[in-house]
Amino acid sequence: MTTLKNTGIRLAALLFLQALWLETSHSQVPANPAFGEEISKQESIYQSKGEQVPDGYSIDRSLADYTHALPPEFDSALAKLGPNDRWLDIGAGSGQAILDYYTPDYDLTHWEGRERRGRKARAIAISIEDRRTPRWQRDAASLGAGKIEYLFNRRLREYSLEELGQFQVITDVIGGFSYTDGLSLFVVKVLGCLDLYGSFFTLLQDVRSEEGTNRPHYAGAPFLTEIANAEGSEVRVCAWLKSITCVQVSCEFKASWKPPIEVFRIRKVCNDVTVPDLVPLHYVAGTPPERRFQLRNPTPASPGRTGATP
Repeated sequence: MTTLKNTGIRLAALLFLQALWLETSHSQVPANPAFGEEISKQESIYQSKGEQVPDGYSIDRSLADYTHALPPEFDSALAKLGPNDRWLDIGAGSGQAILDYYTPDYDLTHWEGRERRGRKARAIAISIEDRRTPRWQRDAASLGAGKIEYLFNRRLREYSLEELGQFQVITDVIGGFSYTDGLSLFVVKVLGCLDLYGSFFTLLQDVRSEEGTNRPHYAGAPFLTEIANAEGSEVRVCAWLKSITCVQVSCEFKASWKPPIEVFRIRKVCNDVTVPDLVPLHYVAGTPPERRFQLRNPTPASPGRTGATP
């Protein structure tokens, strides 16, 4: 397993920074009763069961769904992972994608890198709610302790970097990246957990594309995720991601999807990561929710130096 190798001083600094980010995140939530009500409605969606689960809230996406939706580099990045590597899936639902990765069928369709993979990477699923199935329990037992793990009842921001460790691949398919009311803090935490030269693969539904030629999917409604600068002018999500230091970002708009999606690959290329800070202005519960953020000046958030220098 790849773990953080910080000295005691650096570890203490990271813990201090994380506490500061959490305090800042909570202080940014608008003092608006309506905002709190929407957050409460969203929490009810997370905890819904059976017939109460609303349309659009998928909890059983397969690995094939991930491969179809995410950038093409995802499939090859996952296939190249070996037994000493780690994959984190955020908003994993039932963990179906991870279970699919461990099937013999996966190797039959991914010959390249099969010899290196050996017993495959270790994988961790994170979900706010416990969506594990009997199949997860059976497969986890048969694979042996620690090969696959399922973490629940906490959001990503509530885990320390030391608890989670480092990952070569991180995925989020309509998970926290699409649902969080603290988008910059979420990205800070993801990049803190991402190994040097590792990649974060994710997407957003119904968002202004990098080219800026599309309109909101639903007539009379805004885009699901919007960002404005301090003056109120639009900032496209792709541009905001590309303003993060120490990452390489690719953005691809898929207009044929209904609603359309923009998919992102964020590759960490050095350690001095800083994420331009966003303040939440608007949040309406949904699957996923409607969100609006504004860039706040001056100081961006940073997860600190979390790997060896290149």
